[in-house]
Amino acid sequence: MRANRLLGAQLVEHNLVKIEDLESASEKFIEVVSSDQPRRCSILAVLAYEMKVIGEDSLLHHQVETDGLGLVDLRDYEIPDEVRKSTDIAACWATWSVPFDREEEFTFVATAYYMSPAVRAHWEKLLGGRVLWFGTTLDAIADYLEHLASQTSVSQTSPGLATAAK
Repeated sequence: MRANRLLGAQLVEHNLVKIEDLESASEKFIEVVSSDQPRRCSILAVLAYEMKVIGEDSLLHHQVETDGLGLVDLRDYEIPDEVRKSTDIAACWATWSVPFDREEEFTFVATAYYMSPAVRAHWEKLLGGRVLWFGTTLDAIADYLEHLASQTSVSQTSPGLATAAK
């Protein structure tokens, strides 16, 4: 909830959405939360897909221009075992962010919620502050998490199947 609230506030502060639209989206978001559908539990999804008051492409463009954020496409990305085993899928859904790789002391995190200070603070604290941020879409995060969850459940049920799934 906090990640969504702070993202909404930042969208208004940066003049990407109007306060009236955010208020309306917040009401719809509360309804979505009770539906127990993680793929839809996002204030950004309500604003972008239900209300169509912001486009994810324009938000990503804004973040590239304003924050120097890199972009990543997670489709067909091979999840390293080290990352897969240590990823808290519930935290990823809650923050719309996923660690997707490690290089030396840095962890690469893709997010659709970069503008939420709560999201950045959570991951930087959890990962020791050494985070390289990349923007991506809600669908990319959701697809990645569903793929990660399926790999995790396969590896937990049978080591032979996990190897075959790779």
